[in-house]
Amino acid sequence: MTKNTIAVPYRRPSLLVVGCGYLGVRVGEQARARGWTVSATTRNRLQTLAQQDFFPLSFDWNDTRDLGTIDRAIREHDIDRVLISVSYDRNSRVGRFDSQVGGLARLLQQIRVTSEQTGRATPDICYISTTGVYHQTGGEWVDEYSTTRPQRDGGRAHLIAEAKLRSCLGERPWTILRLSGIYGPGRVPRAADVRAGRPIASPPQGHLNLIHVDDAASAVIAALSWGDRDDAARRERLYVASDDRPIMRRQFYEEIARQTRSAAPTFLPAAGDGPSRYRSETDKQIWNHRCKRDLVAQWEYPTFVEGLRAIL
Repeated sequence: MTKNTIAVPYRRPSLLVVGCGYLGVRVGEQARARGWTVSATTRNRLQTLAQQDFFPLSFDWNDTRDLGTIDRAIREHDIDRVLISVSYDRNSRVGRFDSQVGGLARLLQQIRVTSEQTGRATPDICYISTTGVYHQTGGEWVDEYSTTRPQRDGGRAHLIAEAKLRSCLGERPWTILRLSGIYGPGRVPRAADVRAGRPIASPPQGHLNLIHVDDAASAVIAALSWGDRDDAARRERLYVASDDRPIMRRQFYEEIARQTRSAAPTFLPAAGDGPSRYRSETDKQIWNHRCKRDLVAQWEYPTFVEGLRAIL
């Protein structure tokens, strides 16, 4: 170091996970492995998160009294990165749109106010959305440029929330990740049915778009690390994250049967108006070219075959 060089103190990255569920825990684990400090919010799993070596925070974004928790976390833990991964609780007395959009707006406003009051830059924010915002039914390839006309309330709420995030944050650092269906340890759709020989209440045709939870977590970490990169100026704001191989539903369940040495699956029409029926009526293939170019060049589990092998 020359006499004219000023040493810049190392600033340990500090992540706040808002909604630390199945994905959030994996993101927190990867962040901790990188030397980041991790604070994580929950409504009822404080002890579990503390055991993960996270700073646990009790927080419900539908309760304005809890916004002080976010203010204190930013001040005390010097938060510079935020993952927002809040799932809607179907048992909540708050409506989906009031929660997913209103709760997000209150959170973003609190982050902005605290950052301004403390003189800090607004933290880099990653918002978890869903490929359920796409409506296509013809098996066509879709990406970040594809039109979005979601037919279900979940997709509509996420799309409105995305717009709210854009308007609230403007040119501040943020990324939206639209994730395909997440699977992983303890979460393999219909695996128990296949093992037991029970019929699958879904048509065998139509594509499944999936991503292993660990690969989804890697995409989040990459999205929150743009500020550390030399090419940060070319950052995109929106990414779809999916593995490398959309597959037909029949293939997925047949692979579960093959790996578990179970009988070949059988299928029944999806009944009623629930999620299974909706998924059977949509058919699209997610093209992950932008995500692979900018965020994660090589997935740990590039297809469902490798992912299931590691789980089953």
